[in-house]
Amino acid sequence: MKHILVPIGSSENSINTLQYAINFAKEISAKVFVMRAYKILSKAGAFVNADDTMQRETNLYLRTMVNAVDRKDVDIKLITAKGDVLESITSIDRELGVDLIIMGPKSNSIKEEVFLGNTSGSVLKQTNIPMLIIPDGYQFTPIKRVLTAFKSGIINNENVLDPLKKVLDIFNPVSNLLLVKTPSHTKDDLMLDVELENIKSDLTITENATTFQGVLEHFQSNNPDLLCVFRRNRGFFQKLWEKNTILKKEFHCKVPVLVLRGKL
Repeated sequence: MKHILVPIGSSENSINTLQYAINFAKEISAKVFVMRAYKILSKAGAFVNADDTMQRETNLYLRTMVNAVDRKDVDIKLITAKGDVLESITSIDRELGVDLIIMGPKSNSIKEEVFLGNTSGSVLKQTNIPMLIIPDGYQFTPIKRVLTAFKSGIINNENVLDPLKKVLDIFNPVSNLLLVKTPSHTKDDLMLDVELENIKSDLTITENATTFQGVLEHFQSNNPDLLCVFRRNRGFFQKLWEKNTILKKEFHCKVPVLVLRGKL
């Protein structure tokens, strides 16, 4: 992981998320690209230089945010992007190659009952880039215990575990695996790929209706400071990801959540 993208919204937690990203990048020797997208609303009579003005204001906002954190001697670049957040992330990834997105759960929403806001939720749902979600107010500490949950030990994508492997390599935490046998499981699903065998400290096999319910049952006993799950068409957040906004009563996690991409 060499390039970390941090999309910045207007929530009060944005500075905290940025500081976490910088601290994390320091540990893994990565560059941080801080991004903010803006839109120009076309209106009759709008002044000609609206685009330039918005770009300057957005760039000033980013500089203000970066000046408010401890940079830790990390290489930080600012990106002012015109247009939609998702389209901007796609363009940046195409140009730079983004290895990880770090975002807070709420980019702009101030609703207390919301865990994952519309912008963060849409990025999580639609991008193929691994994403690390930092809870509101969460302070960076070295990662000591990781819980990785999945319903099949079969790995079909060669590099899907790369972000997790990097975390394990840098922080050397306890790496517990949780294999959740769902009603649709097969015998092959219970066989661990060698890639998973190589990263496990311990393996728990449980039976639940969904991977999500398995995590809820075993989270406390594992007491992780990082939860790792997989983004699939019918995976951990199968029902939750049908919409972008996720309420706290539906899902809430007090530790960072690393969402990997790929069929697992």
